[in-house]
This record gives sequence, C-alpha cells and structure tokens, in this order.
Amino acid sequence: MKYTPWGNFPNTQENSVPLNWTGSPLPLVSDSCLPRGLGRSYGDSCLNSPGLLLDCTPLNHFLSFDSEQGILKAEAGVTLQEIIENTLPKGWFLPVTPGTKFVTLGGAIANDVHGKNHHIDGCFGNHVLRFELVRSNGERHICSPTENRELFRATIGGLGLTGLITWVEFQLKKVTSANIDVETIKFHNLKEFFEISEESKNYLYTVSWVDCLATGDDLGRGLFMRGQHSSDGDFSSKSVNSQSPLNVPFNLPSFLLNGLTMQAFNTLYYNKQFSKLSKSKQNYNPFFYPLDAVRNWNRIYGRNGFLQYQFVVPHESGQEVVEEIFKKISDSRMGSFLAVLKNFGKIKSPGLLSFPREGVTLALDFAIKGPEVFQLLEELDKIIISNHGRIYPAKDARMSTEMFKASFPNLDEFLKWKDPNFSSLFFRRVMGETKI
Repeated sequence: MKYTPWGNFPNTQENSVPLNWTGSPLPLVSDSCLPRGLGRSYGDSCLNSPGLLLDCTPLNHFLSFDSEQGILKAEAGVTLQEIIENTLPKGWFLPVTPGTKFVTLGGAIANDVHGKNHHIDGCFGNHVLRFELVRSNGERHICSPTENRELFRATIGGLGLTGLITWVEFQLKKVTSANIDVETIKFHNLKEFFEISEESKNYLYTVSWVDCLATGDDLGRGLFMRGQHSSDGDFSSKSVNSQSPLNVPFNLPSFLLNGLTMQAFNTLYYNKQFSKLSKSKQNYNPFFYPLDAVRNWNRIYGRNGFLQYQFVVPHESGQEVVEEIFKKISDSRMGSFLAVLKNFGKIKSPGLLSFPREGVTLALDFAIKGPEVFQLLEELDKIIISNHGRIYPAKDARMSTEMFKASFPNLDEFLKWKDPNFSSLFFRRVMGETKI
C-alpha cells in the first residue's frame, strides 16, 4: 500500500499490520518494524519500507480517568482530539499540544511534541507518568521517571525506535474554560518580536506568525499572539466539540504557489490587523489548531509535496540567526506563508533525542519544486549547526548524517536502548545507511 507522510514526500510502498489489542504479541518480521499512528510526521520518520509498519490506531481505548486529579490512562492509539472531547467538559485539557489534534498518544511521546506553552510547561514528555513498552523479544516493561528510567528517557522523543508503546498514563492540565483570551500584537521587525516575547513570558501561550519574505526595515515583521484560558467557565458541547472542516480534495497546481502569490498573501495577512493591539476571545480549536479546519491542507503544495524546516538555536545568537535565515529565504524567493516563530523555555525534556532546548525556534514550509529547495536548506543547515542548533526530526525528510549526529549529543546513549528490530526510513538515512 502507498504511504506518504504529512509533507507528501517521500512516497513509499509499505506493508502494514493492525494491532488490535495491547496484549497482542508483536508480529514476527524478517526485516524491521515501526509503530505508526495517524502519520502526521512531516517527513520519513513514520515510514519503514521495505520493513513493516505496526498500525496502532486500533489501540484506541480509554482505560481510566481520575477526574479529581486529572490523571488519564489510555491506549497509545487514542488521539488528542478524543482526549479533548472526553476530558475538557470536566475542566481538564492537554498539558502540551502540537498544532494538530490529529495525533495519537504514542506519536505525541515518540516525537515528544511541544506547543505554545513550552516556556511554561515544557514538552509532552514532561507530563508522562508511565507507559508500557513492548520490545521485539516479547519483553514488556513499565517505564517511568523512576522505573526502567533509561528506557523511559530513550522512548520519549525516540521516534518509535525503542519498541511499541501500548498504553500511557499522563497528567492533564486543569483549565477554567474551553476558550482563550487572546491578545494579538503587530510587530514590525525581529527586534520588536524579542521585546514583546520578553514582556509576554508570564502568559501561558505565546506564538508568532512571521512574514518571511519581508525585506529591509520590515524584515521579520509579523503578528505576536499570547493567551490565557478565559475565566468564563464555558465547557459547553458547542465549545468543546470539533467543527466539520473544509476540504482540499486534490493536489493544487504547483504554479499557484510562487514568490508573487506568497508575498501577496503575507502582505494581506500582516495587514489584516490595523491596530497595534487586538483583543479577542477564541475557542481552543482555532487558537491551537487553525490548520485542522482545512482537511488535507497539505495538498495546497502540489503533488510533489513540501518540506517543513524547523530549527532551534540558543537565545544568545537567536536574533542574528533568524535574521540571516530570513535574508537567505527572501533572496531565494522560496519562502512560505506558514512561518512560526517562538521561544522555548528552560524546562528540559526527559527524552534523550527530544528536539526542544532553551532558545529560539522557527518553523517554515517549502514547496518542493526542484533541487533548489534542497540546496537552500543545506545552506540553512550550515548556519544552524555553526550556531549550536538542531533540526526537528519529526518534520525532517532530508537532514544529513553529519547534521543529525552533531545536533543530538545523546545519540550514543540512545543507541544503547534502541530496539535492534525497530527502524525507519529516517533512522537509516540519518545513520548513513540510505540516502534520499
């Protein structure tokens, strides 16, 4: 069967076996296997051709929920959407959420996802209490910060390479509403972004959209959003349940995305807000998951797909690096209308291969229109690695072996705990076993 990651690159033929209950033994394989949830990783970390994919989506049962303490135990195939719709009416929300709710619990751990509140609450892995891990030799381990601690650390952010997570127990966050009180601040350059970011460090949620094609005095202009849960106590079904999304039914022609159309979109989006400061109350869905409102939005980049490029660099060089990145992108005319900039905080994840670290992170989308985009990203890699930064594996489909090994100093420790029979296209590529 044909499988693609969310970026629609690369395309592979995969063999997949559904896992129907947590007590199932792992299938015997002659090659390798890899757990897969909803496939929302942007690159090849969710692919394993010619090996086997273990479809975890049938493992979708809730096991227990302590509504007083906010502790949830569920199988690894349960989605973030299902968790929200079952726990938010009781006043509990995800402790950390990425930009889509169409992610499984197992995927959230394997990629140690982060969100708009990293500066306050860290990564998803910081809130995991324990989970069961099945190794390819049939052994089952309960892993927690105190039990099988090294397997726990290797599995969080471990990209599914340490074994199969069957169930997870984690701590939810107590909230006062399904709505968010949001302030949107218009900033004219990166200097203003960093000033506003410092002023906003006590807000629970912060994130910025940036016009990556702006030049000159407007370089780095954008919209800074900060928010807190509203005090209105609204947990009504209308506020909690997801709305039916729009749909992109087919891949759009690639010529629709070019320097002129992206620049026009960015200019319109930036100028949609006339005032310096705008205040609003937003439902959690458009605030956390704006792109979930458009089903198959990844098709807008055309049949060749796209690459998402997300990096983090230390605060000391953050502004300088982001400015240099934006100048290169602007000069290339290969920019994106999806450019997200924010600060990561000091809270360290327990994961050995977790992506976030204290610093500045920027995420960008690039349509694949030819080798030029790969050449541009190689140039950006050099800037990132020379400033002690790293690339997010969950969103990568082309990082070099040298870049990966230089970015993750805990790699050797992780390899001690990797399951020898679990692998992926990503892992084989970054370990120098295959090339794209």
